[in-house]
Amino acid sequence: MAVNKYKVGIRREDKNQWEARVPLTPQQVRELINSGSFEFTVQTSEIRAYRNREYEEAGAQVAEDLSSCDLVIGVKEMPVSLFAAGGKYLFFSHTIKGQPYNMGLLRTIMERGCTLMDYERIVDEQNRRLIAFGPYAGLAGMIDGLWLLGQRLQTEGVSTPLAKIKQANQYAGYEEAAAAIQAVGEEIRISSLPESCTPLVIGFAGYGKVSQGAQKVLLNLPIIEINPEKLLTLEGGVKNCIYKVVFQEQHTVKHRAGRPFDLQHYYGNPVEYISDFEKYLPKLNVLMNCVYWEKRYPRIVSKDSLARLYRSENPKLKVIGDISCDVNGAIECTSHCTNSGQPTYLYDTVSGQELDAFAGRGPLILAIDNLPAELASDSSREFGGILSHMLPEFIGADFGRPFAQLNLPYHLKKAIIVYNGELTPDYMYLREHLKSN
Repeated sequence: MAVNKYKVGIRREDKNQWEARVPLTPQQVRELINSGSFEFTVQTSEIRAYRNREYEEAGAQVAEDLSSCDLVIGVKEMPVSLFAAGGKYLFFSHTIKGQPYNMGLLRTIMERGCTLMDYERIVDEQNRRLIAFGPYAGLAGMIDGLWLLGQRLQTEGVSTPLAKIKQANQYAGYEEAAAAIQAVGEEIRISSLPESCTPLVIGFAGYGKVSQGAQKVLLNLPIIEINPEKLLTLEGGVKNCIYKVVFQEQHTVKHRAGRPFDLQHYYGNPVEYISDFEKYLPKLNVLMNCVYWEKRYPRIVSKDSLARLYRSENPKLKVIGDISCDVNGAIECTSHCTNSGQPTYLYDTVSGQELDAFAGRGPLILAIDNLPAELASDSSREFGGILSHMLPEFIGADFGRPFAQLNLPYHLKKAIIVYNGELTPDYMYLREHLKSN
């Protein structure tokens, strides 16, 4: 007797030519097919990290049409032409903040009676994310940050071993990148850095998984970790290492009335706080921004603070790696997302313009919004390993029931933004964003 199998479609990524990630690798597809419960249809792609042939050899069908699939999965936003009436989709929709540029996508999903699930909202009961590419955003972002620093210093006539580091997508994977950075680190340890760029300090705003990924890269270099208070008094320092400093919330903001910092009060009443980060900027060569940010929170770096910094002659700050990549957000001069082909621009603090240059009167801004794609094979393998254990939980779920009766585990049900064309209770606030966009 034939057994009905759960049909999953994997759509091609087409946000840009550098998006090579996949939600499941061919090996993970093979394992799910061998379980006897799944069939897969994979759209053709010329840019993904794994070839069409590898999916065919794993037992998947390679075809264009995904309309017969029970569930279609991807990584980044899907084109509206893909959404079939009543279809179910799982991807990073970038809608939960009411992002204006994706309200049209959300509206189409609702109009066609679809169900939208978002990886970003697959969380446990403590609201902790259970699946993410975050650590790889940190890894790729820090590799790119070191690459940009080396290029910036070289452009300014300062020769360092950092100039040998390449952009993350120029390496076969993280292991190759780490080996190259280790070699650079050995040169720094033996030969030291030029006095003109020391003490060389890399700061991290945030301490979550993205920041942890970025900090991991620095383990390949000779590092001395100091706290923010020590940074303020750091002078001279040693020249055969790089200083690392991690900033938490109490370092980036302060209470308007001078009250002692309280983390929970800050989260609940951010309007009572203002940025207190400007005092650290003169001490940093690189700032890696890894914080989650919403409009109600103070910015970490404003345009005005950068303008004041660059009034001095040749300030230390050369690179801001905005891994979080919130446009006009925590880093105010992040005016747009960049991509792996044009990863950076120079923010001119005098004119306010964005220049295609490596040196000038402002920092280089790195704001690639899909950094894990620069380590596509590594990041896809880890992400898919988690997702492949979640997919069997969809089998047997009756999406014809009222949402309150839908028999899915908490973490998957929490991820449903739209259910059969209607916003679910946790996401009713998006109605206002749909109206205004």
